[in-house]
Amino acid sequence: MERVAVSVHAADPISRLGMATQLRPRPELHVLSATEEAPDALPLVVVERLDDEAVGLLRRLHRGGAKRLILVPATIDDLGLSAAVEHGVVGLVRRSEASAERMAHVIMAVARGEGALPADLLARLMAQMGRLQRQVLEPRGLNLLGLSTREVEVLRLVADGHDTREIAAELSYSERTVKNVLHDVTRRLQLRNRAHAVAYALRNGLI
Repeated sequence: MERVAVSVHAADPISRLGMATQLRPRPELHVLSATEEAPDALPLVVVERLDDEAVGLLRRLHRGGAKRLILVPATIDDLGLSAAVEHGVVGLVRRSEASAERMAHVIMAVARGEGALPADLLARLMAQMGRLQRQVLEPRGLNLLGLSTREVEVLRLVADGHDTREIAAELSYSERTVKNVLHDVTRRLQLRNRAHAVAYALRNGLI
């Protein structure tokens, strides 16, 4: 079995040592020493709360190339949760629940490309996203996935089988405008063609 490399970070050496000592016996994990480096190691950050120092640590790790981080806070509020996600945290375990077994489960999930948040925190995060959508993005004709209302309307009609001429007539656009909208969506989101754009919108619940 190939082990997952983990680098443990903390504001204080006692927290770092405690977490590293707890995880080292797990056969599926390779916990790096303080002087050891591995480019593919998953950073695990242990903090009391998401204060400026903790956010700074997440930011440095994220900007240093770590795309998926695991956070172990004692407490976390909505502002801290948003900051954590913004800086690459995809796995989170409260310190009161951070047994070796639970930590190993979350680490392995993140290593597989999955997210792992406690259900109540996930609900809070979704509520925050909903408020952002309603209060900030919708008044500007945008959504969380970066598509405008007009782009979603065009993709919905493509999904219904309409061609460019029919979409233009339905939305009172020129055919050139419809083509430009589809071109912009596929280019901006790095999609291959119209069908790929429709599949993207369907997967993300936009149409």
